[in-house]
Amino acid sequence: MKKRVFTVLLLVLLTIIIAPVKNEVFAEQPIKETKDIRYNCKSAVIMDYNTGKVLYTQNPEQRLPIASMVKIMTLNLAFEALDEGKIKLDDDTTASVNAASMGGSQAYLDAGSPYKTEELIKSIIIASANDSCVAIAEMLSGSVEGFVSEMNKKAEEWGMTNTYFVNCTGLPAPNQYCCALDAAIMFRHLISHKKFFDYSGIWMYDFVHPSGRITGLTNTNKLIRFYEGCDGGKTGFTSEALSCLAATAKRGSTRLISVAIGAPDAKTRNAEVSKMFNFGFGNYETRQIIFKDKAIDGDYAIIGAKQKTTKLYPEDDYFYLLKKGDKNDPVIQFDINNLKAPLKSGDRVGAIKIEIDGTESTTIPLVVREDIKKASYLDIINDFIGNW
Repeated sequence: MKKRVFTVLLLVLLTIIIAPVKNEVFAEQPIKETKDIRYNCKSAVIMDYNTGKVLYTQNPEQRLPIASMVKIMTLNLAFEALDEGKIKLDDDTTASVNAASMGGSQAYLDAGSPYKTEELIKSIIIASANDSCVAIAEMLSGSVEGFVSEMNKKAEEWGMTNTYFVNCTGLPAPNQYCCALDAAIMFRHLISHKKFFDYSGIWMYDFVHPSGRITGLTNTNKLIRFYEGCDGGKTGFTSEALSCLAATAKRGSTRLISVAIGAPDAKTRNAEVSKMFNFGFGNYETRQIIFKDKAIDGDYAIIGAKQKTTKLYPEDDYFYLLKKGDKNDPVIQFDINNLKAPLKSGDRVGAIKIEIDGTESTTIPLVVREDIKKASYLDIINDFIGNW
């Protein structure tokens, strides 16, 4: 009898101890699959910026008009021209009659007046200025038609298979279309230009014309004020496309891109994109494990060099994305060549191999960051004497 009572008491005690463990395990169950989530728009995509991985899709490849989000590609070509030195921010561009005659959102350019490239780009990012887009297009390619051809070439280069541009503004045009996935791809390219963020967070701006006239511009992306971490985006609206938005937000080391096409109105569009960000930040995180400006541990010997050792650096940063609660820590291996002089800064001398969860593998080249000269005969003799 006493033995039976003891057994019952032991079972009760174990139940009390184990119960909290069961609750903790339940709290760590996988999140609900995204196929059960729907946003109030025709098409949507959530993408991690650093890795390019897509976290959620809703009709991602459906061909739709995207209104002024077309300007994302216009801005991409402008920033690429700046990076390549083809144009400068303080270059003057004379606004043509064609540019100044654009309707819709505009900076109200004066035909025949010179405008700085920086001011034109700024007005496109802040206020979605159609006239500034045409001025930029004509300046870069000589004509809007030539510029649009370059836009389509770039879309093809980036694998945007459900995109075709007819103009550089997004004003309604037959047979002009894009999709949420392609919009995320081209927006990811745009925000890789750090200069974009110099302008994308400006809420209000006085655009000063050469005549001294001032046009007040207000940012069309309201989320820069009302969503924590949002620091850039491109809106769009026409009666055909409805309300569209590609936006980015950053929290910690995680930067997300959210795209909504065809929301019924701007208020809904902003709310749905905010929900997308909440979903992304709530369920995923990006971690950086390789830093291109941080040398790997150790000094590495160089055969036949005047100097004895050097530091090695990753050629690129490396981020990986994981679902919160996952424990798939990466496995990192180093494969380093025998270093032999001479070497030039930037020469590849090995690699870092990264494996995640036994399936994903990435290789990051290792490089030297200095010119390394071959030892002269005099250097060899001096070394011999010194060692002796």
